[in-house]
Amino acid sequence: MSITIVLGTIVMLLLFPSCGGKKKITGDAITERDSMAVMQTSGVTTLISDSGVTRYRVNTEEWLVFDRKKPSYWAFEKGVYLEQFDSIFHIEASIKADTAYYYDKERLWKLIGNVDIQNRKGERFNTELLYWNEATQKVYSDKFIRIQQPDRIITGHGFDSNQQMTVYTIHNIEGIFYVDDEATAPPQPETKALSDSVKKDSVK
Repeated sequence: MSITIVLGTIVMLLLFPSCGGKKKITGDAITERDSMAVMQTSGVTTLISDSGVTRYRVNTEEWLVFDRKKPSYWAFEKGVYLEQFDSIFHIEASIKADTAYYYDKERLWKLIGNVDIQNRKGERFNTELLYWNEATQKVYSDKFIRIQQPDRIITGHGFDSNQQMTVYTIHNIEGIFYVDDEATAPPQPETKALSDSVKKDSVK
């Protein structure tokens, strides 16, 4: 009888610490707050103001805000469509891109992939990468760019413009294709002989 009691006591003493001290299995705590978006919104159409004046209309499938990143930024990774307004709400330019990032402290837009811009003069700009600096009111790119004007198409590498996309310079012109010529014959690029005059004409 005494042996049975002793054995039972030993078994209980061995099992009790293992049961009482058993740890719960939990996931690792997320310590990197900056890796998480402080805001995530889907199906967005909104107006954005600058100094109390409405400047932009934004349409996007997803809008993420990373306020703890250095630098902080907004992410539009599922595409974005922007309309830029002047002070009396006339549309100065419309902008589309596959992806966009807005660095709010620097007031800098980075547009990536199938960037398509149309200004109020009806000119159309296409490139794969474009920066728009609101602080300096400049738009620029060091990538290939195609500009469609009413009477001709200009292609080149490197581009600077005002933010209304009405006064601009192409740094390295590759070709000029006149619209009437394109309709009747394969385009023949004009580069060296006309490069200076094209730069002057393109900013009018």
